[in-house]
Amino acid sequence: MTDKFVQPSMPNQVRAYQLRWLMIAFAALVLDIITKAGVSALMPYGQSVPMTGFFNLVHTWNTGAAFSFLADGGGWQRYFFIVIAFAVSVWIALELRKPLPASQALAYSLILGGALGNAFDRLLRGHVVDYLDFHLGGWHWPAFNVADIAIVCGAALMVFSSLRQANDVSKEKTNE
Repeated sequence: MTDKFVQPSMPNQVRAYQLRWLMIAFAALVLDIITKAGVSALMPYGQSVPMTGFFNLVHTWNTGAAFSFLADGGGWQRYFFIVIAFAVSVWIALELRKPLPASQALAYSLILGGALGNAFDRLLRGHVVDYLDFHLGGWHWPAFNVADIAIVCGAALMVFSSLRQANDVSKEKTNE
């Protein structure tokens, strides 16, 4: 199964093609904003509500990046991560204007929505609200949020898409 490049021919088709991917990014962004606002409004900071034997709903803040990287940086990292998020977002938005395989465009869309969600949090609050806490045997995975899920799923889809494209090229060379 090959991933088809969608190459719209008419200007309206081009706009609809681009809009589809931007709407997916927007949906991820809005879902992230709504869930973080809900957690912030309904749970005091630091609260943990056990949901199952392996999952808690928590209200925690992350001033760093993934796995709290640079969380103790003294504040400069907030602006650094905002600049990185917006720079990556601009680049991704420009990439989404090009004809791409659907899986790659979806991956970019998810990453874009997640990056903007966490950047919005940093701009608004000065930190990222995390609330999903999975654990097993006393070991807790770092808490995360919808933006993080979108970024990870987008990155995994990007890797999968790249591997599949490489495999398709390899098969084409073999068949020549």
